[in-house]
Amino acid sequence: MRAVWNNIWIGAWVLAAICGALCAQAQQQEPASQLVREVAYNELHDHAQHGFWRYWVEKRMPQGTRLEQQVETADGTLTRLVLSNGLPLDERTEQEEQARLNRLMKSPQEQASQRQAYAEDERRVAAVLALVPNAFVYEYEVDENGCHRVRFRPNPAYAGRSIDQRVVHAMSGELWVDARMKRLVRLDGHLEENVDFGFGMLGRLYKGGWFRLQRTRVSAAEWKTEKLEVHFNGRAVLFKTIARETSELRGGFSAVPAGMNLAQGMQILRQTEARTQTLEKGRVAPAAFMHRR
Repeated sequence: MRAVWNNIWIGAWVLAAICGALCAQAQQQEPASQLVREVAYNELHDHAQHGFWRYWVEKRMPQGTRLEQQVETADGTLTRLVLSNGLPLDERTEQEEQARLNRLMKSPQEQASQRQAYAEDERRVAAVLALVPNAFVYEYEVDENGCHRVRFRPNPAYAGRSIDQRVVHAMSGELWVDARMKRLVRLDGHLEENVDFGFGMLGRLYKGGWFRLQRTRVSAAEWKTEKLEVHFNGRAVLFKTIARETSELRGGFSAVPAGMNLAQGMQILRQTEARTQTLEKGRVAPAAFMHRR
């Protein structure tokens, strides 16, 4: 089911980009279908030219919390676990984490697998961008707090064939866009209907599942996701119940050299360390990454 969750996440990101520009220009009377096609082309071009970043990610799941360092490279994202349930890693877990990274750096096969996974995610972005202009009906709502708000819903005239198309097409919801920058601030979406795999024999995502995505501006031209909540339920083959309940918070965005390879990304991971900070009102920050002295 990993591909399904990837589709949901990628679908959310793409809808945010496309609908954001659509909402920001809604009052110009440009035909929606043509506008979306133009925005889809521009967003795909911008995605291909994006910068590379280092940041922390706090993941909250039913089984506990994880705090990770992540560094983006041209061969995919490098990840290193630094805290588990708010505590530093014990000696065994630390050794396992280091061994995993060492294997990756020494294994051409694992590196090739990571590059392939990264390329597949990029392909899914392009595929979803291609279907968005025809898959939804868009309705401009109101302006509020410097943002445009637009509602989207499935286009009944569109018939998705692949799993990717059907999952994305089943979504509806609202999004908020920065009126001046024409970039996403927030996206709320939910499944309008059950989505079956293999006519329901292989699995099903139940309607009513929902997600929320929030983004933040990290440079003059780039925005990154700072919060993602995903709440979906379903069943897999042989009636096994499946669930996706997770919340991710990201921060500490710091630009790194564009086009780095895995080895260069690993050097940056090794230059940083995680430590917790207490913020105002007793809130505990996930971590702040500081250079080693």
